[in-house]
Parts: sequence; structure tokens; C-alpha cells
Amino acid sequence: MWLQLTSALLCASLAINAQANPLQPGGKTTTDKSGSSAFSMPAANLSFDKRLDFSVGNSFFRNPWVTAPATTDARDGLGPLFNTNACQGCHIRDGRGHPPHDQADNAVSMLVRLSIPDDASTEQHALLKMHGVIGEPTYGGQLQDMAIPGATPEGKVNIRYHTHNLTLGDGTQVELRDPILSVTELGYGDLDPQTMFSARIAPPMIGLGLLEAITETDLLARHDPDDNSGNGISGRANRVWDNDLQTTVMGRFGWKAGQPNLRQQNASAFAGDMGITSALFLADDCTDTQACDRYPNGGELEVSEDIMDAVTFYSQHLAVPMRRNLDKPDVIAGEQLFLALGCSSCHTPSYTTGPHDSPALSQQKIYPYTDLLLHDMGEGLADHRPEFLANGREWRTPPLWGLGYAAEVAGSEDAFYLHDGRARTLLEAILWHGGEAETAKQSMMAMASTERAQLIAFLESL
Repeated sequence: MWLQLTSALLCASLAINAQANPLQPGGKTTTDKSGSSAFSMPAANLSFDKRLDFSVGNSFFRNPWVTAPATTDARDGLGPLFNTNACQGCHIRDGRGHPPHDQADNAVSMLVRLSIPDDASTEQHALLKMHGVIGEPTYGGQLQDMAIPGATPEGKVNIRYHTHNLTLGDGTQVELRDPILSVTELGYGDLDPQTMFSARIAPPMIGLGLLEAITETDLLARHDPDDNSGNGISGRANRVWDNDLQTTVMGRFGWKAGQPNLRQQNASAFAGDMGITSALFLADDCTDTQACDRYPNGGELEVSEDIMDAVTFYSQHLAVPMRRNLDKPDVIAGEQLFLALGCSSCHTPSYTTGPHDSPALSQQKIYPYTDLLLHDMGEGLADHRPEFLANGREWRTPPLWGLGYAAEVAGSEDAFYLHDGRARTLLEAILWHGGEAETAKQSMMAMASTERAQLIAFLESL
């Protein structure tokens, strides 16, 4: 075996294993649903009347929004610039998005963030404090590649791949693909020459309310920006602007933990992805150059507070599906390898949620396998685009629960992992790890093929 565990380490691993292999990763919210709708079920412990609230939120999440004015005035106000006309357009069946399949494909479920470097001016300092980035002057903070009739889309997103083979310790070769992004058909002139880009697919929606219910104290217990523990892991919390509280708080949501809570995450997506305003975002992503106020709109608050409540409730209560194959020898062995590699240093197995306004989410023992902190993932995954405190090499640890359902929810053998969907398999995703995860990756590369298969079997059991 590539790594000889001492008896002390083995005992410690087994002790953690006994806690970290539960059948119900979402506690009492866990669903036993499988198949393509495995990510679309309400928390199992919701009361009947709250399930009705969930269904109302689902309707506004799933159904298309339309251009104003319309007879469907509760769902009008789309655009004028947008990426999709429904939340489900990005979060396919409440799962992850994907990059464009080919040059003719629209990048519906992959967004491209835009920003320029800070020039230290007073005006930009205020923007950085509230938005975490300085948007591109003409195109804003996100490229919208669609528009309502009469308006001009901002541009077209193109992805091509440079591929290279990586040779593992036993001679196995794995093809990795490195995305190369370009933007063509610009509708409003040239981009700033210093524009920074970050391509990002939509993440899965499951268990978000449970992540929101983890106490800040529990999360900050693992905050170690200077690696005072000496384990090579220096996870740190992002600090972001809360539009409601008008102050800086800990970030939890988004690929760089750039949003503080689900309500603001949803409001930001309405504004950036669909051009729809709300109480938290009174303006969409249009710039003065684009003069979007000349086009029809649905009023100052295109998403009412009631609708925002419903969508937030829905996104808080999407259930995590049940673990599978827990008793399989390969899964048991794979978890021991996961622990021995040190993967749990970032992918923290479990928490107990704190108090929450929703009783269904309170005091639940959950197993998300994340610390929600920022980690340096190396040059290979770097987007070189800061966001609040996150630098261009840092990413928030993504939860691992539901990994075993990703392909069936996507309806494809390839589920597209990592922030930009470059990895088609879990093995590829691991091989892209660098930075703080470089040592663990190198140890995995030295494994025998049977042990790599066991590690993947464990991840697919989640």
C-alpha cells in the first residue's frame, strides 16, 4: 500500500469514519429520492403548510420570467440584458451547470465575471467595499450574452480547450483540459485592456439552508490564515458586504464566498443573471454606456419582497439526498484514504447547525464536507481575479455532498466539476488541485489504481 498507516492513525481514522459515514447527510432534511430529480426535493421534515411555501418558491425559481409589461406582472421585468430567463436555466434540475458544449452553444449555465484592477481612488475604494470588485466600465461585473427585443447583447462567450496528459505513479495517463476563454461579438465597444475574467458554472442548490445555519463560531474555528497549526492549510474567511445590514460580514456562498446569505445570493443572481431588480439590488448590471433605462422594465422592485421570500425559502429547503453504498468495502477503504490524505482538512466532514428561523434546519447533524473557507488552490485553477478578500488563486471549499448523484441529475456521463466545469470526472477534478492541496494530490497520484478506485468510490457514495 502507498501509505502505511500507524495503528494510532488507523484508530483515529476509524473513529472519524464512524461519525462521517451517516446515511442522512442532511440530518432530518435528507431525502431518499434518486434519479434526475434527486436534487429537487423539499426537506423531508417540512410540515405540509411549509411544503406549500416550498412549491410557491419552486414556481418562481423554475418558470421563465418575461419582458415587461406583461399580463404576468408577478414575473415580468426580464432584462434588458441577461444570461437566462429562469433560475433553472443555470441550475439545471437544481444541480450544477456546464460550459458551452461547442462554439454554437449559448453559455446559459456558465457565467463570466468581469472586473478591472483597483486604482486606489476614493470612488473605487467605495465600490470595492460594497461589491468586492471594480466592474468593467462599459460591461459591468458580468457579461450578459442575451437581450430583450431591441436591445443588444453584450457579447458571445467562447470556450476552447488546451489538453495535456498527466502520468500517474503506476503509468496511467489522464487527459486534463485547460479552458481558454474568449469573448467575441462585443455589442458596446472594446473591453478595458486590463479586464480580468472568471468563468463559473452554476453550483448545485442542495443543502444551502443547512450551510447557512452553521454557526459562524464553528466556521471560524478552522480559520487559520497564517497556518499557525503548521499543517500547510491556511483557510481563511472571506469578508463581504451585507446589503441589508450595511456592514461587512463573513461570506459563505458563491465560488469565492462572495455573498453573505441566501437572500442576497438570490437577489444578486436576479440582478446579474436576469436583469431583475429587488429591494437588495435596486439596479441591474447595466452601465451608463448601455443606457438600459430606455427599455421597458417592471418597476423599481421587479422582484417583490413576497416573491423574494418564496424563492429564498425554496433555496433554503432543497434536500440533500441519502448516502449510498455505505457498507461496501471499497467505500469504507476509500474514506480511510480520504482522511489519510488530509482531504478533510478543507472538506470538513460534519457540523451541527445552530438555531434558524426555520425549525427544519435547526440543530441538524449534517455532513457537507466543506469548511466554507478560502484556500489557495494553485496556479492551475487560478482566475487571477480578486473578490473581496479572496485573491486570484483562492476558492471556497465546495461541499461534496451529492457528488454521487451529479451525473444522473445532469443526465450525462460527464457532470462537469470545479468552478468552470473543466473536469469531466472526479479524478480529473482531484488532479487539478494544487496550492494547499498539492501534497495530497501528489500522494493520490502515487497510489495504486485499486486505491484510486476506492477513493473515487467513497466520493461517489456521498
